[in-house]
Amino acid sequence: MNIGKEIRNRLSKYEKLGVEKQSNGTELIGKAPHIAPLAYLHSIYKGLNTKEIDRLEQELETEIPADYKKFLQFSNGLHIFNTTFCLDGLRTSYNRTKEIENRLPFSILTTNLYERPKNAKPEHFFIGGYDWGNGSHLYINRNNKKVYRCKENDTKPLNEWNNLNEMILSEIDRLIELHNASGELKVNIEKTTPKSQFMSDKQSFWNRLKKIF
Repeated sequence: MNIGKEIRNRLSKYEKLGVEKQSNGTELIGKAPHIAPLAYLHSIYKGLNTKEIDRLEQELETEIPADYKKFLQFSNGLHIFNTTFCLDGLRTSYNRTKEIENRLPFSILTTNLYERPKNAKPEHFFIGGYDWGNGSHLYINRNNKKVYRCKENDTKPLNEWNNLNEMILSEIDRLIELHNASGELKVNIEKTTPKSQFMSDKQSFWNRLKKIF
């Protein structure tokens, strides 16, 4: 599967709203004035080369999972519907003044090194998350290559995908369904994070009970 081609195919419908190619290689797709005057719906960042990936691994002090390393070669992170769904990458600058002209992804160092949940295991490699809703994280389990969504401070899975590509494409498709052609949330959408697959039996019982009464 060519993940880059699949992502571009899905986002191409928003090109009619405007496209900008920045000097650092960042591609902005779909102007979003309903968010902010200079906002765009989607950001694809210039892919990393071998040296940049090596640098990132040195800073992380760990090897990046092969699937995510391949993704970073296509795009150094990803922002979908502004920062609704984000994949993190190598951030080379924190200059807020220049950030509008040369936009960069969120740093993958943040969750892996500085804000790592206390119960995270060595095999958990954090790759991004959801900036709108409940702020949950996404991580790859090195042991089985599956991707999981979890709370900010607890790695207990809320959602599971078989692999990285499946997660990325299914989440883009799901979020497109929640937005109209201009990239605005449809009416009555309360949150944009996926519904948890792992609700406990106790929680399920009480939710069913609430519906009865």
